[in-house]
Amino acid sequence: MMQDRQSALQLIAKTTDRPTTMRLFARTSLSRGHQFFRQVVSPGSWLLAAVHAAIFTVAYWLAYLLRFDFPIPSASLDIFWATLGWVVGLKLVVFAAFGHFHGWWRYVTFADLVALLWASLASLLAVGSVNYFFQLSHYVPRGVLALDCIMTVLLLGAVRASWRLFREMIRPMLNEKDCRRALLVGTDLSNGILAHQIQSYFHLSYRVRGLLSTGETTPGTRLGQIPILGRLEDVREIAAAYSISDVFVVAGTLPGPRLRKLMDACAQGHLELKIIRPLEDRLGGDNHIPIRDIEINDLLGRDPVTLDTANIGKLLEGRRVMVTGAGGSIGSEICRQVARFNPKMLILVGRGENRIFHIERELRASFPSIELRPCIADITNQQRMTQVFEENRPEVVFHAAAHKHVPLMEVNVGEAVRNNVFGTKCLADLADLYGVKNFVMISTDKAVRPTSVMGTTKQIAERYVHTLSQESSTRFTVVRFGNVLGSAGSVVPIFQEQIRKGGPITITDPRMTRFFMTIPEASQLVLQAATMGAGGEIFVLEMGEQVKIVDLARDLIRLSGLPEQAIEITFTGIRRGEKLYEELYFEDEQTLPTSHSKLRAAYHRPYSLDEVRRSIAQLGRLINEPEDVLRRKLHEIVPEFQSPTDGISPAAAPRETRSVKASA
Repeated sequence: MMQDRQSALQLIAKTTDRPTTMRLFARTSLSRGHQFFRQVVSPGSWLLAAVHAAIFTVAYWLAYLLRFDFPIPSASLDIFWATLGWVVGLKLVVFAAFGHFHGWWRYVTFADLVALLWASLASLLAVGSVNYFFQLSHYVPRGVLALDCIMTVLLLGAVRASWRLFREMIRPMLNEKDCRRALLVGTDLSNGILAHQIQSYFHLSYRVRGLLSTGETTPGTRLGQIPILGRLEDVREIAAAYSISDVFVVAGTLPGPRLRKLMDACAQGHLELKIIRPLEDRLGGDNHIPIRDIEINDLLGRDPVTLDTANIGKLLEGRRVMVTGAGGSIGSEICRQVARFNPKMLILVGRGENRIFHIERELRASFPSIELRPCIADITNQQRMTQVFEENRPEVVFHAAAHKHVPLMEVNVGEAVRNNVFGTKCLADLADLYGVKNFVMISTDKAVRPTSVMGTTKQIAERYVHTLSQESSTRFTVVRFGNVLGSAGSVVPIFQEQIRKGGPITITDPRMTRFFMTIPEASQLVLQAATMGAGGEIFVLEMGEQVKIVDLARDLIRLSGLPEQAIEITFTGIRRGEKLYEELYFEDEQTLPTSHSKLRAAYHRPYSLDEVRRSIAQLGRLINEPEDVLRRKLHEIVPEFQSPTDGISPAAAPRETRSVKASA
């Protein structure tokens, strides 16, 4: 058969005056013919044709019965028998041409019913034409033909829908005892589709008993055939009334505080709370509905970040982009986000060879078309960084390299100054010298009214970047945000490790609060801020409400599947440099909204470039002096810095250790 097809193609190609067009036409036609032939000769198609023939016969017989009010006159009965063969045969040909013998109707949709209607109308036209032009002696009444078309649609539609009805309603009812009853939160269209998907997958161990309304939807109504049983706030009562064991929430449906309340209600009602990916994330063709346990990111519960991809693309596409600290939590995610916009070159700068190796390997696998330049370099080494700039000529720089751990920097003051201040100065000077288009420094909320060496050094770095922007053609901007969930050394992985070991979870103070973001959320907004800066702005990410660290610890205990009382929480007292709460702005900083709802612009206090350079030069002369000398100098440059040695910081208070159970 394959040789015949090739010979036919060669013959057509030789005899045509338009070889390219005709080859394509011939190839397409033969391919379709081959598919039709395979469909017709397959055993399953013959069986389907036999089923259709039986249904067509019944439909034709019912049409005669209805046309003559059931007693069929003998003359009409003779016409029925005389025409039955060619009517059924012609309808089989039409339905085969419309592709109706291709499957066993397991997934019937409205599109299938529309296709059935078109095939029935086409068969009516074909039978009517033959009847009008050729059947002179055995003319079929037109009323019979119309009724036959209607009965064909009804009977075939009923037969085809019966299999889906069995799968979605009858089979789950037979398997009801082995399934867990669940409630689905939300009453929008996508949730209705999801609920019916869960019902149709009989192999799942869940059945959706009803929906919970999160807004104004009236309980007692239905979405499809799924009842809306009540409001979210009444979940415990509804679960008890309908013997519910699980509650499903589509990721992103509820904001963090409301999800937290639902988690509390489910814990009190002994219900399992599960998270399901949203509809758009389930279109990967994996043919299953992934259900997972709730995660700490879900409790953050902010609206997803929407990016201005057009402007980000203009900034990054086809350009040479450098990321410092490319192996770190934020730096590596910035690399992933940048790579999505097809830069000409991505320069990965970092001191740790292992982490640069891993991010380079990941990016090469995911973005093979992008040129990657891994550079093992220390940002405080001006000679090496000059070489990197000279060889790669970056056009956009994201500066994420920094020492960030507050307690460590309190006992390594010189290194904090060297990396955070002089490393930033080195990069900013080179960006100015080599004509970088955009330079984005990633800062921290700890730079506002700092009580730590780390925060103070980031504040001085902010000042230098801003003052340099006044005299440079490079657009220097700063992005300031708080703690990042899941980053290396952050509280979440520390708490998880402590829970794995059986506790205790150590927290410095029960009053301590922090701003939190997810790593992708922070990185995406860094890219967005880069497109908006004209130079000299501080962009502050909208962090939502501060979260109490002790509440975060209790949530993690519950998410681990343990009773709250199972893990002890120990309060150890505030460490050197720590604050009870963080701030995103100085009191005298003017903040303005931007075109993006999750970014605000804070215009910094005025400093002159000469003034900041003098301060940094003085720090440089003292960098190898004893730490108390450096601390005093930092306090002189940043008067808000409350050094522990001054007896001002709350960290100077006597350390106190006390323990409570997680339910306290």
